[in-house]
Amino acid sequence: MLNGRVALWLDVLRTQLWPLPVLAIAAAVALGVGLPALDSSVEGQLPGSVSVFLFSGGPEAARAVLQAIAGSLITVTSLTFSLTVVTLQLASGQFSPRLLRTFTADRFVHGTLALFLAAFAFALTVLRSVRDQTSSNTAFVPEISVTVAFVLAIASVVCLVLFLAHLAREIRVETMLRRVGGETRATIDRVFPGDRPTNGAPASQQPGGFPITAGSSGFLTSLDKDALLAAAVSFDAVVRIDREPGSSLVEGVPFATAWPLEAGARPGPEAREDLQRVINRAVGSGFERTSVQDVAFGFRQLVDVAARALSPGINDPTTAVHVLGHLSALLCRLVDRNPGPEQIVDDEGRVRVVMSLPGLPALLDLSVGQIRNYGAGDPDVARRLVDLLYEVGWCDRRGLYRDAVLDHLDRLRSAIAAAGYAAADRRSLLDHAGSCAAQVQAGPADVSLPK
Repeated sequence: MLNGRVALWLDVLRTQLWPLPVLAIAAAVALGVGLPALDSSVEGQLPGSVSVFLFSGGPEAARAVLQAIAGSLITVTSLTFSLTVVTLQLASGQFSPRLLRTFTADRFVHGTLALFLAAFAFALTVLRSVRDQTSSNTAFVPEISVTVAFVLAIASVVCLVLFLAHLAREIRVETMLRRVGGETRATIDRVFPGDRPTNGAPASQQPGGFPITAGSSGFLTSLDKDALLAAAVSFDAVVRIDREPGSSLVEGVPFATAWPLEAGARPGPEAREDLQRVINRAVGSGFERTSVQDVAFGFRQLVDVAARALSPGINDPTTAVHVLGHLSALLCRLVDRNPGPEQIVDDEGRVRVVMSLPGLPALLDLSVGQIRNYGAGDPDVARRLVDLLYEVGWCDRRGLYRDAVLDHLDRLRSAIAAAGYAAADRRSLLDHAGSCAAQVQAGPADVSLPK
């Protein structure tokens, strides 16, 4: 696994629009300088079978072509940026502001902008090498370079058509849900791998514990496990991070606790300050949540979409039902991953670092609670909530989360009983919820699909 801080920086670059276009511009300028030099060195030496495919006009024609390419591509690039900004505004207003990272990480958008800007920069750079016939210089037309510029222009036109089709697909809610779901699955696999062992008994805090305060304000974005373990070993201490990734940190407020490994040890003030400084260096913080180590962030994004869809101004319960399908798939993926706090041991097998990570009951509450409050009045949403809880109970073969599932089913039945349904709809939903609760209570061995 990548170092937490390195993974965070890679994620920052991945979700920015500028890195790939800037690299493409630099490469295009270098090519625009080097390719005319190649043109000059092979001038008049190319065989006819190759020359027939190259630009054959004079200096004026070459300038006209390059100027047309440069002028049109900067206009197309402006249009592309405008469409991208409009898409971001639509995503923020209709779905959730927390989905902007998903759209700005679109590699197709990065590649399209890179191609347009690279073609513009290449044409502009080659333009400076075209020379007219003078008394002291012979005319020079970089045939290969102008031909490459022409090819880049044609490729840009094709890419523009594909970009418009791609943009129309990306702003569809189904595509957006699939992308968020895929990103969240990747985070789950990274934080809670399939072979993750069950944690033993939590490390008991020894006397002499002291709080570790945050060095800066922001969201906890990443934890460097190796650095935290090295700090704990170096200071002969045990470190417990009390905040989960995605939690808000406030400068000067405790977010972790440390205590001596050996009972009776009393670290001095300087040792405490040094340990606090090292721990803060191992903890990444930022102004927004990311999906690097924050499993709950993907759930938060999906729930936000459902909550926005259930608002009176939009009133789109179908989208909320689709969101619940994705949430159910993610929760069922987590059931056998032993989610929850992670303990890191030293070479002697002693627990040195305890990291707070979300457990399945917390993620279940995040997935169900807000949608139940806003959507229990719609029969389709209520039924899908019941099905989600049944599906989690079905996948919980060990029965570890049965009580949490049954508790949410009880809350949902109370919400259904209090909703303003027609009598037949209320009876049908309550019967369905009761059947699912009975199946979950019976356990996997006796479970059958509810009617």
